[in-house]
Amino acid sequence: MVRALYTAWTGLRNEEKRMDVVTNNMANADTTGYKKIDVTAQSFDRQLAVKINDATEGPDLIRGIGGVTLGVKIGETYFDMSQGNFRQTEDLYNFALSGNGFFTISTTDKSGTEHIRYTRDGDFTVTRDGYLVTKDGDFVLGDGGNRIQIPDANLVEISVNQMGEIYSGNTYVSKLQIVDFENYDYLSSYGENMYEAVNGATIVGSNATVNQGYLEMSNVNMVTEMVDMIAVTRAYETNQKMMQTVDQTLDKAVNNIGNV
Repeated sequence: MVRALYTAWTGLRNEEKRMDVVTNNMANADTTGYKKIDVTAQSFDRQLAVKINDATEGPDLIRGIGGVTLGVKIGETYFDMSQGNFRQTEDLYNFALSGNGFFTISTTDKSGTEHIRYTRDGDFTVTRDGYLVTKDGDFVLGDGGNRIQIPDANLVEISVNQMGEIYSGNTYVSKLQIVDFENYDYLSSYGENMYEAVNGATIVGSNATVNQGYLEMSNVNMVTEMVDMIAVTRAYETNQKMMQTVDQTLDKAVNNIGNV
């Protein structure tokens, strides 16, 4: 009986996690370059149940009677890296990647330590000094890991071809450093649309092409997320009813049968 309560509780915890994931996806449905997160569930390891001290079969007999499960637990969360739709902006410093790959970004924390992170969000701009930066002021890196500085950025028309090569007028400036990873399981999220590589991550070449004047939108499908939210809510209510039923049974066992 107590195991039934525990099993229902694990179901509640699992649905709470799923709801957190769904609501986070919905909240970022309009976030440029956001990749939706999915979550898996798995059962706890099965435990072998045994019968001991059964007088009908002998006091010393210990016999297995099968396996039992102790409920459900969160398996893993993972990124859905499928391509999002493009939105045309005609902004010279907006870039969308078609294919697998990430822009390379240099960020600096409060202590002044520089970190290399990656994003699909190509909503960039330039500083007064001509540096190509993100909306938050983080530097966009070119080949060789150098910050991209565009001379006379406000005076000369800037063009970027599909290979990511940047030209100021007819003068070559730099090339966007676009990389990909062998396994996305070795990426962890940083903020809403940036990622950082963890131990074990392997950088590989990217096949992505650059589209100037476009932004890649979130790949979240609001209809799918709404359906998932309804399913999570129903599953949560089912586990609640299970706990209430077990609680009522325990109440009768203690207060009614126990008094006989």
